Amino acid sequence: MKVVLFCGGLGTRLKEYSETIPKPMVDIGYRPIMWHLMRYYAHYGHKDFILCLGYGANVIKNYFLNYHETLSNDFTLSKGGTEITLHNHDISDWTITFVDTGLNSNIGQRLMAVRKHLEGEEAFMANYTDGLADLDLDAYLAHFRQHGRVASFLSVRPSQSFHIVHAKESGEVHEIQPVWEADFWINGGFFIFRQEIFSYMRPGEELVIEPFRRLIAENQLVSYRNPSFWACMDTYKEKKTFDDMHARGEMPWAVWDENRNGRKK
Repeated sequence: MKVVLFCGGLGTRLKEYSETIPKPMVDIGYRPIMWHLMRYYAHYGHKDFILCLGYGANVIKNYFLNYHETLSNDFTLSKGGTEITLHNHDISDWTITFVDTGLNSNIGQRLMAVRKHLEGEEAFMANYTDGLADLDLDAYLAHFRQHGRVASFLSVRPSQSFHIVHAKESGEVHEIQPVWEADFWINGGFFIFRQEIFSYMRPGEELVIEPFRRLIAENQLVSYRNPSFWACMDTYKEKKTFDDMHARGEMPWAVWDENRNGRKK
């Protein structure tokens, strides 16, 4: 199944990095966050990617055009450094299509711009490139097929440190609680669409607003809850959280790594 990745936004809330590189290229450890996401999909056998490019497109293109597998794989160096033997591979069997979808396009416009690359696909996946999860993708796909709707997305608990306030109109507070403790769910991306999604879209519309409202009106939208790990990289604080997790070897999203929970071989 093809995977469409939206990686053309400006990433203004991560300005410490986005002034020089696009947000999908901000590193977690030695690889960009979008690589971690692509590696996640590849683990489940989905290795045909369509990148919706915009801001910083040249950075993303150059990264893959000059990709060095030695950064994330074991290898043997011999003959005075002239010969490298890789013991593992990561992207050698990936197919990546790079599409310029506009500098200021919204998500709906970016999806429409790659429609021709999805012809013949009964269904496809799509996602933002700033969030990671430990989602069982096979179980999620089975849920989608079972329900037979046009579209699905992942519902997740917010990871931010906000508090929900319950108060009367007069201002008297009767409860305050961390957002992650409340029965509160948000859109976490990880979309699955059938080809029919395009009939619910109009030029210029944002994907999860007008098109999703039409889907809801016809009972064609479902959601799959993932109560465990999900986090996005929207701010420097969240970037630091990812870095700290990587340093500890605690990477629940790295389903391809048997040591992702900090265990040593």
